[in-house]
Amino acid sequence: MSSRSGAPNLVAGVDEVGRGPLAGPVVAAAVILDDTRPIEGLADSKVLTPRRREELSILIKGCALCWALGRAEVEEIDRLNILQASLLAMQRAVMALTLEPDLVLVDGNQAPRLTCPVTTVIRGDATIPSISAASILAKVARDAEMCDLDRRYPGYEFSLHKGYPTRAHIEALQRQGVSPIHRRSFGPVRRAITNMTEHNSM
Repeated sequence: MSSRSGAPNLVAGVDEVGRGPLAGPVVAAAVILDDTRPIEGLADSKVLTPRRREELSILIKGCALCWALGRAEVEEIDRLNILQASLLAMQRAVMALTLEPDLVLVDGNQAPRLTCPVTTVIRGDATIPSISAASILAKVARDAEMCDLDRRYPGYEFSLHKGYPTRAHIEALQRQGVSPIHRRSFGPVRRAITNMTEHNSM
């Protein structure tokens, strides 16, 4: 496949991480791989061990033609809703690339608004190497940030569950209340706010 100029098309893979958590940002990555430097072992980040994700993240950053991260903050998630915030994070990741892609392949069935052609791919993180690479970079970056936030907001165990609604996380919300990085538009967080307000008014 060639562009009108005769040069090979630049195809970017895009994926996001962090739709389901109750806390923290949603993070997206965009990656344009170098066909002359293939990376063995790329896969959906969810099926890889943390150590393997870290190893592949280093390889991706060293071998890709370019890569970039994008994000949407908790305030944007609460204001826009998680779907629109995820699309915004993906848009920001693509716009941050140092090379302009001729085509963007996005995991899932929803595409961000971009100036270049976009194709969605169901389960693309498991089948398209560039999307797999993006899912790995996004996952590694977000996990590292949640570990940092665990130190800033102790007691919630963000380093263990990364903000997802585990039993321990829900219990911490009920015990400690809501932190500044919790998504107030999410049901369990709203209920924790209501319970705390009712308790304080008694």
